[in-house]
Amino acid sequence: MELSVQFASREHRAQLPRHLLARWVRAALRRGPDARRAPAAPDGPARITLRFVGAEEGRRLNREFRRRDYATNVLTFAYEAWPPVADIVLCDSVVADEAAAQGKALASHYAHLVVHGVLHALGWDHLREAQALRMERAERDILAMLGIGDPYAEGGGRGDA
Repeated sequence: MELSVQFASREHRAQLPRHLLARWVRAALRRGPDARRAPAAPDGPARITLRFVGAEEGRRLNREFRRRDYATNVLTFAYEAWPPVADIVLCDSVVADEAAAQGKALASHYAHLVVHGVLHALGWDHLREAQALRMERAERDILAMLGIGDPYAEGGGRGDA
């Protein structure tokens, strides 16, 4: 795996060491591509960039690429499903506000959103109810392997990637 980590916003940098981010990404990658959308698996490593941004950049990206004029928690820009090549953008102020509102540890919420973003990079989606249920089940399984509780049972909602 090739992992690039960028901190455009340094607000949570101390709480997000590279080895922890890599652990979360690897856990999601082990789940694999969505079998319904998976192409033939060529050789090569996953190439994932995690970029942590402030509200202004998060809002600009969401407006430019999704036509939604607000900062969102996580955006995934997937270029290849397998091996995955993707940029995953996390907006620190939104993540922090959500974690506080849902009574979650900041690191646990970041773990959930990193996993969520990587699953999107692998072709998973939640546009339809059946897809959402499959994706949520995968997220729960991955987070449980990481020792993190069910993000939905703790009051969390579906990701906005």
